[in-house]
This record gives sequence, structure tokens and C-alpha cells, in this order.
Amino acid sequence: MAMIQRLWAKYKSIIAYLFWGVVTTIVNLASYQWMSTGLHWNFEVATVIAWFLSVLVAYFTNKVWVFGSHYTTVKAFFVELVQFFFYRGLTLLMDMAIMFIGVQLMGIRSSLGQFIVKVIDNVVVVLANYFFSKWLIFKANDKMVKKSEEQEH
Repeated sequence: MAMIQRLWAKYKSIIAYLFWGVVTTIVNLASYQWMSTGLHWNFEVATVIAWFLSVLVAYFTNKVWVFGSHYTTVKAFFVELVQFFFYRGLTLLMDMAIMFIGVQLMGIRSSLGQFIVKVIDNVVVVLANYFFSKWLIFKANDKMVKKSEEQEH
């Protein structure tokens, strides 16, 4: 039992990120599929809206349950929020590029083919998002909180 507790303590944020990443990916894939296939919207429009919905889910779940980010100032909150959406915007560009390559350049037109491209796309995006969140967004916020706490003492 002690070994399980040590493993949980060591990998808790990765396990939580993977769990919530799956939820975020389902939101992204399901909303994309519904808009592109069900509503017959253009794949670019469907991709952007699916991205926006999944980023909303990702922000709150990453903040609360994955990285346990706490902030003590309004400035720290806004810095974190802006960074989160900025880096997610970068991965949106990656998302759009992968979909463009798959759909436009490679000529994948079937719903199943586009769905497969979208799944591959999501794997790349999830990995990039983890890197950005773990090492750039929430880590930078931790430094701001520590600096703020040191100034108070």
C-alpha cells in the first residue's frame, strides 16, 4: 500500500493531466464531429469552436485539479490566464496546420479520415499543452506567488 501511495504522490499531476486531457480531448473531438458532420460546418470553423470549448474545460481542470495553481494577487491571476490562452493559441495554430495538411493538402475528405487526422492532431496538441502548462504557465505562476509571499515577510 505504501508503494501505491508513493507512486500516486510522485505521478499525481501526470495522472490528473491525462485524465482531464482525455475529457478535454473528448470535448474537442465530439464538438468538432458534431459541427463538421452533424451541422456540416466548414472544418476550420468547427476546429476553432472545438478548440475554444476544450480550452475552457482545460483551463479550469488544469488550474484546479492538475497543477493546483493558487495565486495571491490579481496580477498573478491575469498573468496565468493570459499565458494559458496565449499558449493554447499557439497550439490552435498547430491544430489548424495539422488539419489543413490532412484535409486540404492530403485530400482526406471522408468523415472517418478527417476524424483520424483530428485524433492524431489531438495527440500532438495534448503533448505541447502539457509542456507549456507544466514548465511555462503554472510554474511561472508559482514563482510569482513565492516572490509575493517573500515580499510580505
